[in-house]
This record gives sequence, structure tokens and C-alpha cells, in this order.
Amino acid sequence: MSKTKKIIIMSGLVLLLAVTAVFNFVLAGAASDPGDDVTTTANYFTTYRTERNTTRNEELLQLDSILESTEAGSEAYNEAMALKLEIVGMMERELLLETYIKSIGYADAVVSIGLDSDNVNVFVNATELSYNDFLTIYNILTEEAGCDPANVNIMPIHSENS
Repeated sequence: MSKTKKIIIMSGLVLLLAVTAVFNFVLAGAASDPGDDVTTTANYFTTYRTERNTTRNEELLQLDSILESTEAGSEAYNEAMALKLEIVGMMERELLLETYIKSIGYADAVVSIGLDSDNVNVFVNATELSYNDFLTIYNILTEEAGCDPANVNIMPIHSENS
């Protein structure tokens, strides 16, 4: 298989991944009850995790299909393997950070690390965050996880489940 053909196949698969993600959000919005346009905060954290896991599982399945269809050691194989390892590492980091934040007394938290950017978004189950709470979470992200301070966003979201 020529290098150009491999690049075209890889680009097509990446485009397919993007289209799948768009359809996922469009169809999820169309399936909701018209009177219930906004996800209630009572299930915000559960819904976010479910959508994130679904999207990531689709991405990993597509990468697995690339790995199965290409020869080990080829450029496409190496790129797919590197991306898969990056996604798995990102998932582990998010879980670790969520556990850290919960361990300081919050009922729930969701951490989202950008794959294409260095942004780290944190949603904490709280009506508001005091300066000390914000600083504690900020220190966990910057010192424990090595996140770039300029790319950290921390937002309180009050959930009725707490």
C-alpha cells in the first residue's frame, strides 16, 4: 500500500470520527423531550461521564480497527497506536484528578482534558467555590498533575444529588 493511500485512509477515518461525534450530539439533542431542553444538574455528572465514555469507546474502537487493518510498524499503525495510548493516558489522568478532588470533600467532580489542546476543565459539585477551595483544586491540577496554570478552568455546578 502506498504512503498516499495510507494517508487518505487515515484522513477518512479521522473525518468519520468527527462526523460520528457530531451526529452523536445532534441525535442526543433531537431525542430529548422538547420540554426538557437542558440537562438537569441532578444528573449532570452522570450524563457527562456517560457521553464522554461513549465517545471515547467509539474512538478506541476506530483506532483498534486501524491497528487490525494495517501492518505493525507502518506509519499508520504507529500513529494509531500513539493516539490510542494518548487517549488511555488522558482517561487515567482525568480519573486520578477526579478522585483527588472528591477526596478533599466534594460530592462529585468531572475533569475534562483536551486532546487537541492543553485545556483542563473541572466541574465541581458545589453551589460556589471559595477562594481557598478554588486554590486547593488549582494546586492539585498544577502541582500534582502538572497542568499548565494558564489552561486550567474550574467551575462550580450545583447538583441536587449531593
